[in-house]
Amino acid sequence: MAEVIRMPRMSDTMEEGNIVGWIAKVGDKVSPGDVLAEVETDKATMELESFYEGTLLYIGVEEGTIAVNAVLAVIGEEGEDYEVALAAEEANSTEETSETEKTEPATETAAESSSSTASATPAPAAHETVASNSDTRIKASPLAKSIAKEAGVNIEAITGSGDQGRIIKKDVEAYIESGAGSSSSAPVQKESLRAATDFTYGDVPVSQMRKTIARRLGESKFSAPHFYLTMEIDMDNAVQARKDINETSEVRISFNDLVVKAAAVALRKHPSINSSWFGDKITYHQDINVGVAVAVPDGLLVPVVRDTDLKSLSMINQEVKELAGKAKSKKLSMEEMSGNTFTISNLGMFGIDEFTAIINPPDACIMAVGGIIEKPVVKNGEIVVGKTMKVTLSCDHRVVDGASGAAFLQTFKSMLEQPVRLLV
Repeated sequence: MAEVIRMPRMSDTMEEGNIVGWIAKVGDKVSPGDVLAEVETDKATMELESFYEGTLLYIGVEEGTIAVNAVLAVIGEEGEDYEVALAAEEANSTEETSETEKTEPATETAAESSSSTASATPAPAAHETVASNSDTRIKASPLAKSIAKEAGVNIEAITGSGDQGRIIKKDVEAYIESGAGSSSSAPVQKESLRAATDFTYGDVPVSQMRKTIARRLGESKFSAPHFYLTMEIDMDNAVQARKDINETSEVRISFNDLVVKAAAVALRKHPSINSSWFGDKITYHQDINVGVAVAVPDGLLVPVVRDTDLKSLSMINQEVKELAGKAKSKKLSMEEMSGNTFTISNLGMFGIDEFTAIINPPDACIMAVGGIIEKPVVKNGEIVVGKTMKVTLSCDHRVVDGASGAAFLQTFKSMLEQPVRLLV
């Protein structure tokens, strides 16, 4: 009997996936564990594995977006009439949707309706892999299309060497260099200079990750009443402490490690900051799991350091490095990106002195960290050169009040100004 495969929900925030390409083709024999296709989700590009043995009879979407729970493929016996299975699945979905409309409010969104009619058919397993670009019209990367357009080349005349015949940058460049697609060397020279930047100009389809960032942060900014508290911290002792630690330690501690540890210790002393708003209740989390924002080419990922207050500076350093590496290669698991109770966004290494950040749901607060700068300060009645750092705490006023946020920052400040307290 033919088995209908539906698009699985591969992360808690996923509403649709983007089919990058099919590894298996219609007519191929597949077994449990075989990779069927690559799917870009809102957080990573993942491989879909088959749970079934048989022949791939039908592919629902060759490339492009597909809603969660939509029909993805059909696997059955060779020569089997898969349309019977599709018709039965469609009839079943229609019946379940009708039941849902009777019981659910009329304002239910299409995505929620799709989720409520989930099939009992097991979803393909998912494993992460490195992301790749896709285009829904022709098999060519956005960069390849851009280069071809600037050079006046008909991209359909180029043979692709990428996955499943996809036309990639080097294919277009080789075609141009051969002189087959250009009557003048001027466009080639112009595009060669632009191509050297390896940046895609013009219109680029929005990735699933960027869609999710836009939706979640938009919801956060306009549903959670933000307020901001900024504090300047004397970093002289922290700078010296880091220097002393790194002279003897096998693990070189960063300033960000000190910030993460100090925030975790301060959160233990101010549990109201380590909280979440859930509409009809406020949850005060017992565990302290600090999310550390990491910039990636498609946007921003927030891997989570769990039980942060219980870990040493060296443990935090090694875990953050490992998680950041996975984030940049899009190999983070869902578990490594979930469970945050507080988030830190540090742009100090980019020369930013001060900024505000949008709260990362479901956290009640996020702390924006600027760089350490030297400037004249007053100490013991004298003007001296000091090292200072500004931090800004963004707070959800539904959960956190100004006095609570200020008290947390005072404790955080004291930890960095007397860093020996972080070792106690």
